[in-house]
Amino acid sequence: MLKGKFPTDKFKSLATPFYYYNIELLRETLNVIKAEAAKYNYHIHYAVKANANPRILSEIARSGLGADCVSGGEIQAAINAGFRPGAIVFAGVGKADWEIELGLDSDISCFNVESTAELEVICLTAAAKGKTAPVALRINPDIDPHTHAKITTGMKENKFGISQKQLGATLDRLAGMRNVRLTGIHFHLGSQITDLFSFQSLAIRASEIQDEFDRRGIFLENINFGGGLGIDYYHPNHLPVAAFENYFAAVGRLLRPRTGQQIHFEPGRSVVGQCGTLISKVLYVKEGDTKRFAVLDAGFTELIRPAMYDAYHRIENITSEGETGLYDVVGPICESSDVFGRDVELNLVRRGDLLALRSAGAYGEIMASQYNCRRLPASYFSDTI
Repeated sequence: MLKGKFPTDKFKSLATPFYYYNIELLRETLNVIKAEAAKYNYHIHYAVKANANPRILSEIARSGLGADCVSGGEIQAAINAGFRPGAIVFAGVGKADWEIELGLDSDISCFNVESTAELEVICLTAAAKGKTAPVALRINPDIDPHTHAKITTGMKENKFGISQKQLGATLDRLAGMRNVRLTGIHFHLGSQITDLFSFQSLAIRASEIQDEFDRRGIFLENINFGGGLGIDYYHPNHLPVAAFENYFAAVGRLLRPRTGQQIHFEPGRSVVGQCGTLISKVLYVKEGDTKRFAVLDAGFTELIRPAMYDAYHRIENITSEGETGLYDVVGPICESSDVFGRDVELNLVRRGDLLALRSAGAYGEIMASQYNCRRLPASYFSDTI
């Protein structure tokens, strides 16, 4: 069951659609991450937004990774799953007051701050509690990661982060704040980045930005490179584990860390993406004038990435060995955008067949909705099914 094989006979007795997680592959991925990160003494925080299934979170927590959270709900979910508060970092452009209070009360490791306005609120909230908040400034390095526009975050003018032009004024303002303590800087270029040159550029830019802090006599304890490493959606069977060795090396070869600094990363998709699959049943095969449609019982309510990002997911008919043909694979949602793939080559599709939508472990279950008053699907795991 490790790479691309499914217990199809067991699936036939389960109500569809559902998410299926290969726990053995998740553990293999975590072992690779830890081994590669250990070569450079990097600190890894799993980006909870990719998948917050309690079983998945507890598995990652047991592996020893920290957590990267972008909401109070994620902080609580991480703590409930067993992550140490001291290994939790909290990012997000719109932290609500109660979320800041939760972070302070939980004694999390760091707030990744995205504006001077947010910095002031954190300072006031910490003062009211008689605490000092550890903060890192999220700086936009103005590097194009060559990914989808909707998941690009590191350009100079963005809702996320502080531009390099504003950095000096932000540091001047921070110098007068008694209830925050600057512990580092934070970057995040975007998501599903497969061009490692982007990370090399970030390592060089990070070293240059640190020079500004050196001139001010500020020592940065932590440099956080965020996440963004992509996975291979086209070949999940042959490349089930992301290129962590090359990813960490791309930064390690070019970064100029200061003595005593800790280097952090926040992978999400690359941790869980390949271990998850959405299993769906074929309701109908509709014959059109020029096309055949495989109509599934799963829709963008269970996997929104194709509709939102025009994203590709490999689709397999796991209950048929018939000759292949081309199908538009669509869902039941009353929206024209509810399409998983067009002209998808599949083994002969019949009503009742089970289709596997691969690489759905990231931004699948976590983004599921109940639009059209649909029920949220169940999830199953390879070691318990």
